[in-house]
Amino acid sequence: MKAENGYVLLLEFDNGERKRFDVSPYIGKGGFAPLSDVSFFWRVKVFLGSIQWPNGADLCPDTLYLDSISV
Repeated sequence: MKAENGYVLLLEFDNGERKRFDVSPYIGKGGFAPLSDVSFFWRVKVFLGSIQWPNGADLCPDTLYLDSISV
């Protein structure tokens, strides 16, 4: 997993697929509000088969897979 400019995550899944996930629709909503600070967005980490930010905001692995675009 790698964070990219424009609130995008480059993800590699266990099946070897590489996809891009656009986080921008979530920015500013609920637990994702701190992500509007781009320096906070860049602090994303892999966590228990998904991703998570320091404030505990995370996304479901299924959402990451199904709503991302193959690269």
